[in-house]
Amino acid sequence: MEASRLDNTLSNRILIMTAVEAEREAVQRGLSDKDKLRYDVQLAGVGPASAAARTALLLARGSYDLVISAGIGGGFEHHAAPGSIVLSNRIIAADLGSGTPEHGFISVDELGFGSSVILPDTTHLDRLATVMRDAGLMVHTGPVLTVSTTTGSAETTAALIQRIPDASAEGMEGFGVAEAAQLMNIPVLEIRAISNKVGPRDRSSWRIPEALQSLTQASSLLPEVL
Repeated sequence: MEASRLDNTLSNRILIMTAVEAEREAVQRGLSDKDKLRYDVQLAGVGPASAAARTALLLARGSYDLVISAGIGGGFEHHAAPGSIVLSNRIIAADLGSGTPEHGFISVDELGFGSSVILPDTTHLDRLATVMRDAGLMVHTGPVLTVSTTTGSAETTAALIQRIPDASAEGMEGFGVAEAAQLMNIPVLEIRAISNKVGPRDRSSWRIPEALQSLTQASSLLPEVL
């Protein structure tokens, strides 16, 4: 790599937003002291509104080249098992719209009031997936849904899959983080470490420590690509 290109790479600053402190600590455990000079890991709070507001505030105050929404989340069966990583290729506000008696849910796109989909930065997506797989992580690339209320029933799960058949994971902050980044014309990524299957709420099946460990491992690999 040419010296000028290397200097430019080292000067890039990346903002990583996590919902809660446990996720923030998991990400930071994966970063070396040198990495932490470029990677700023901050709390977004829970839900898309808090995530959008806090991310926008940080972006207004600082200079960043990339924003990442990172954390644990639910995985849709047949796409993402607990302990695996999902890299989002579409960040979707899955419950942004209206309910109707005739047609059920109608997205904000269909209503003509905006878009419920933000496309993440794809420049490094495939390379990031390859590096993570080579390190032994189970990785899937697919849509990550942002919801204000996490899915807790078979009926809601089925309805989401009917609308978005390739839905891979679910979280509560990705779209908010992405909305703020898009407003500032900054590329965005979303990374979800899967702690449980999306469906009927069953806390006994949650694997949060394993998901946090996967998040740490995934974070340790970011500097190889970003």
